[in-house]
Amino acid sequence: MSRTVQVTFDAHDPEALSRFWADALGYVHPPPPGRDLEPGQDPFEAWHDFLAQLGVPDSEWGSASAAQDPDGGGPRLFFQRVRDGKSAKNRVHLDIRAAPGLQGEERMAALEAECERLVGLGATRVERHEPAPPMTHGHIVMRDPEGNEFCLD
Repeated sequence: MSRTVQVTFDAHDPEALSRFWADALGYVHPPPPGRDLEPGQDPFEAWHDFLAQLGVPDSEWGSASAAQDPDGGGPRLFFQRVRDGKSAKNRVHLDIRAAPGLQGEERMAALEAECERLVGLGATRVERHEPAPPMTHGHIVMRDPEGNEFCLD
């Protein structure tokens, strides 16, 4: 029997990091339990209202966040506040499949366009790896706003 997977990020600012990854992947933020979000409603405001009604201190409101695939195909992402900073390269990272089926210059142009979009959202470009068929088709290494490495593939 297979299992579903949730990817968990340790973060200094879970809400900001979840906004980045939701925008990067086309994910959405789930509403609070038993609630629906109105069109255009900020999910974080809905969560803050929900937590206030429960009596949760406002200092704890941004301590966790989540983002999920609106179609249900991808893993849920969970973001939790931690005090310690990132100290080493990730041992596991995400690959964003930004150019499926493309090869050569067409592939690299698609990766560059996505890189530019993600830099606009707060990511940092690290390095480009050129295609070297048949073993690699090329990719771009990046970091999210808190320094977690990921690749555009």
